[in-house]
Amino acid sequence: MDEITNVSEYEKIAKEKLPKMVYDYYASGAEDQWTLKENERAFSRILFRPRILIDVSKIDLRTTVLGFNISMPIMIAPTAMQKMAHPEGEFATARAASAADTIMTLSSWATSSVEEVASTGPGIRFFQLYVNRNVVAQLVKRAEKAGFKAIALTVDTPRLGRREADIKNRFTLPPNLTLKNFENIDLGKMDKTNDSGLASYVAGQIDRTLNWLRTITRLPILVKGVITAEDAQLAVQYGAAGIIVSNHGARQLDYVPATIMALEEVVKATRGIIPVFLDGGVRRGTDVFKALALGASGVFIGRPVLFSLAAAGETGVRKVLQMLRDEFELTMALCGCRSLKEIRRDHIVTEWDRPRIAPRL
Repeated sequence: MDEITNVSEYEKIAKEKLPKMVYDYYASGAEDQWTLKENERAFSRILFRPRILIDVSKIDLRTTVLGFNISMPIMIAPTAMQKMAHPEGEFATARAASAADTIMTLSSWATSSVEEVASTGPGIRFFQLYVNRNVVAQLVKRAEKAGFKAIALTVDTPRLGRREADIKNRFTLPPNLTLKNFENIDLGKMDKTNDSGLASYVAGQIDRTLNWLRTITRLPILVKGVITAEDAQLAVQYGAAGIIVSNHGARQLDYVPATIMALEEVVKATRGIIPVFLDGGVRRGTDVFKALALGASGVFIGRPVLFSLAAAGETGVRKVLQMLRDEFELTMALCGCRSLKEIRRDHIVTEWDRPRIAPRL
């Protein structure tokens, strides 16, 4: 096999290795999949304005997220059912994240439990939850006990998006796997053929849920799924510790903007009160730089983890994190940035601000 030289190459390998039902579940988006393509494509409409007369012999990628020190602003997003990709599933992902000294977010719809993931060794881990009070209290307590450091509350899923590939394939979790976090809460087996039991989740109002969550846990809560200024302001008002700008990997509502296009609106609306992160479409180190230039404090990657996991297990996930890190570091050097705080809005130009190119004297 030729050497893998970029993140996207893993998708082709995953497509060849995985059963069609599994690959389609990971790869597809909602309805026409316009937003799915746009999540990646939109980055190509942002160009660099590199600064060159700068000594970039030393570059520092380190950052802090909710007070936790990590090696780079590239973290792992929650993705469901990773043992469909590789027998080691979430275990491999957890070890790869720990080796890269970055954060892994475990999906509540994982095929490994919070306790099992914690047993892989030390690491900074967040736990993703859907808005469902019946099970949330139990899951939060278990995540806390297992040493997880924050909750990522997904708020864009009052109902499940229409993913036509899953309908055609009559998607269901393979019989040898279970949703481990729900095993003792009567939700462990997913034998429905309507994509997942998620469709029956009905979210309460986010303000009630956030306030209630803060009464049962001291963990910081990141609100995941915000793409508008209005919802960003509400998240701040309701006491969120941070926002993850996300359109659920383009799996919910089609024809919403790419997350990179929604990012600046959300950043401006939070007025620096809480950090904003970007999830969706990141495939290159250049994408990471563009997100930070638009005000993100870091990015989360989802599908690249699944595809590299399918292709090469823990080694694949490690390689994806290393490739993105190396590309990002090179982009910083070529743009004249020695640390994350030196990445500024005027290092990029977008299609909506072409006139901004004139220098500030």
